[in-house]
Amino acid sequence: MDTIPLHNIWISIAVNDLIYGEGLFPELIEPLVFHIGLIELISYWKLACPPKVIIKPGRLTDHQVSWWRSLYFNGLGEFFYTNGISASQDEFIHEFITEGKTHQMIFPDSNSSILVPVGGGKDSVVTLELLKNQKKRLVPFVLNPREASWRSIEKAGFVRSQTLAVNRKLDPLMLELNNKGFLNGHTPFSALLAFVSVLGATLTGSDEVALSNESSANEPTIPGTMINHQYSKSFHFESVFREYLKAYLAPGINYYSFLRPVNEIQIARFFSDFPAHFFAFRSCNVGSKTDSWCGQCSKCLFTYIVLSPFLQSNLLREIFGRDLLNDSSLSHILEDLAGMSDEKPFECVGTIQEVKATLDELINQYEPGVRLPALLNYYRAHRDNEPGTFRKLLRQWSEENFVPAVLAKHLKNSIDA
Repeated sequence: MDTIPLHNIWISIAVNDLIYGEGLFPELIEPLVFHIGLIELISYWKLACPPKVIIKPGRLTDHQVSWWRSLYFNGLGEFFYTNGISASQDEFIHEFITEGKTHQMIFPDSNSSILVPVGGGKDSVVTLELLKNQKKRLVPFVLNPREASWRSIEKAGFVRSQTLAVNRKLDPLMLELNNKGFLNGHTPFSALLAFVSVLGATLTGSDEVALSNESSANEPTIPGTMINHQYSKSFHFESVFREYLKAYLAPGINYYSFLRPVNEIQIARFFSDFPAHFFAFRSCNVGSKTDSWCGQCSKCLFTYIVLSPFLQSNLLREIFGRDLLNDSSLSHILEDLAGMSDEKPFECVGTIQEVKATLDELINQYEPGVRLPALLNYYRAHRDNEPGTFRKLLRQWSEENFVPAVLAKHLKNSIDA
């Protein structure tokens, strides 16, 4: 097959009283939909990694083409790694051709609200809860909503009519080609979320998009490389995306991550203050279709570990269905999380330092001579002699962030509290 034409992208939006203003279509929406097409294209390009890409619905400048090539290369680092593909950024796409008209920037009216993407995990719960009493109106936003997303929104005091819901699905041809042996693998989903959230902000008249990506997302998944499962959650992507918005798409929308100054340990500490969410949230990708914690993956174990200093052990067992720290079959996952192997799990988990510091803190909570849970005992037998940094991490603040000053002050006060 010489070409793989992309004909179908399906996006549906729940139209309710959130849709703001009149005359939004088509001039205002067309540039946004075009850019969503560009980011969706990554899922189709990876099927065969063709060296030539032709985009007919719109024209890009040379600088924009360079930006997109960079996003492809960095966002697909894990895909290249797991598929054994070796290529430099200059050579993996030889031709990136764009045709058609040049899309204009959008300047929508604003009603001064904040769009907050909600995925159903602890991070977006913390953002919702910490921001909901601020002066600006919050608009929860869900992309392909699942039950955990709706529960998080409702437990935070919002209703579905106050939420913007967007559904997307892939062209069945892509799934058919995957079954025939074409290439498959991880794509930068959070980059897709970024572009769709700008559409959501435009539709709801919001002038801010507040993500829930933390400083921990910056760490490479493969130590010593630039390969990062969370690249599109990283500060680097946030920086270049903001620049792109300002220069080419929507300069009036302030896109930032509210939790960027903090780390996973601090987020777990915040989350422990919101008991209404303890049995509502889900972070397990394996159990996403059944709305459950599988208890066997790195996401489950990491979440269990990072919450352990802040929630009682019997409560954690009830949330997850069993005591994951006493499951010795998870020792290989613990090794990956704690930097004992050559790579971290290809999941959205905290840094190696955060995991080690939390495990050290948990061990220190036990009296001498008391039997440790199986995984803590395993870690103690294999850990290095680095001093614990848990208390330091609880007070950490990263200056690499774009959080508006008023909200940054609020977040700092929450750390102090």
